[in-house]
Amino acid sequence: MELSSLYGPITARVWQQLAQTQLLICDVDGVLSDGLIYLGNAGEEYKTFNTKDGFGMRALLNAGIEVAIITGRESRIVSDRMAALGVRHVYQGQSDKMHSYHTLLNTLHLSPQQVAYIGDDVVDLPVMLDCGLGVAVADAHPLVRQQAAYTTQLNGGYGAVRELCDLLLAARGELEQAQGMSV
Repeated sequence: MELSSLYGPITARVWQQLAQTQLLICDVDGVLSDGLIYLGNAGEEYKTFNTKDGFGMRALLNAGIEVAIITGRESRIVSDRMAALGVRHVYQGQSDKMHSYHTLLNTLHLSPQQVAYIGDDVVDLPVMLDCGLGVAVADAHPLVRQQAAYTTQLNGGYGAVRELCDLLLAARGELEQAQGMSV
């Protein structure tokens, strides 16, 4: 199946960056969630996560591509969800995402060109513009979409991360194998 029929046209430069990506970094609110934060009367916080995104992240990990989270907010919900998916690199409460980004590069011995970052708001731009492949979700802030090398067809929290995971796996020739895995 031609991926462009699913996700739209993808430039040769984006395919090249997808193929050399060894680390996917995701923002959380507005990317892995729909950006809405539900608060209960007792102060509890709720978020929703899309299982399709989780499947894609697990598929990347199984294919040897690292996955990391860098988010400005701090939440036990995020810690629990990432632990369930096997994501080991989780940086929460990060107002300066570049610091965590550089920590990841050093820890994993990667160059910026080996990193893809998916975000939705202007706080994500410094990392998006420094890494090899900056990706915006479809409903990202207009300035973020304008600066991104690729914009997903799907909105944050509704499979945008899965879309990027599929593309990363396809660029390595591993998409069909990943679709048959169980998580």
